[in-house]
Amino acid sequence: MTDGVADERRQLINVAYRLLGSLTEAEDAVQEAYARWYALPEGRRDGIGSPGAWLTTVTGRICLDVLGSARARRERYVGAWLPEPVPDRAAGRGGGGADPVDQLVLDESVGVAFLVVLETMTPAERVAFVLHDVFRYPFAEIAGVLGRTPAACKQLAASARRRVRDAGPAAPAAGLAGAVRQVKEAWEARDIGALVDLLDPTAVMTADGGGVAGAAPHPVEGGARIAQYMVALAERAPGLVLSERPVNGTPGLVASRGDAVLTVAAFDLAGGRVSRIWVVRNPEKLGWWGVSGGA
Repeated sequence: MTDGVADERRQLINVAYRLLGSLTEAEDAVQEAYARWYALPEGRRDGIGSPGAWLTTVTGRICLDVLGSARARRERYVGAWLPEPVPDRAAGRGGGGADPVDQLVLDESVGVAFLVVLETMTPAERVAFVLHDVFRYPFAEIAGVLGRTPAACKQLAASARRRVRDAGPAAPAAGLAGAVRQVKEAWEARDIGALVDLLDPTAVMTADGGGVAGAAPHPVEGGARIAQYMVALAERAPGLVLSERPVNGTPGLVASRGDAVLTVAAFDLAGGRVSRIWVVRNPEKLGWWGVSGGA
């Protein structure tokens, strides 16, 4: 990609990841959009006044199709499905700039807590909400993506917005960092009592192993049960090293053995205590993490 449309890739990757919750699928969607652009006759490409808008519309439609088919795939998925976590920029990699991780803007709209809420939306709600509320696209343009009227797209975004509002605000990064550090220390000390104190009594831990890596098949509910589960896991996993690393731009934990990253965990807080833990162990979702890197 040598012409000006190559400059749109960063924006398209950011849009597609928020729509799909998978950087791998986002990159595929963007590549497909570019393939369709270059498949156009040159005269038609020259007649498109805003290549960026055209590429965004096509990427949005591709993502809409992927979201529709993903629902059927996830019904067959073994255990819980969680978004594909992304590391801090260029961690453990060359950082050359072409890597899609390097293209991501890591803000609150890619936090795991936020992406999990997006998963509760219909495909059309998600597209309308992400394009309008996150990227500020007008409903007239979103209508071209969804094949609906601007008024209908506005209603979809409003419905999605209620889901986000009902889920509550994300935890401040500063408070989250302290809580994550304390969880790490308590886990390393195998201290069930300390973990119970750090966890909200109604906390929920959801693990995604994809049927490939060992993971709790159902969410573990209750702070005491989660603490017992975590300590039992520590006892069964000698040599596992925990590191504090950003996960989707917010404080998280990464478990590794040697140079291999085996687990990535994201957290949320309620009332100053850990209320949600999302654990990704499916190796197919950890490819962007490379080697374990440092704390």
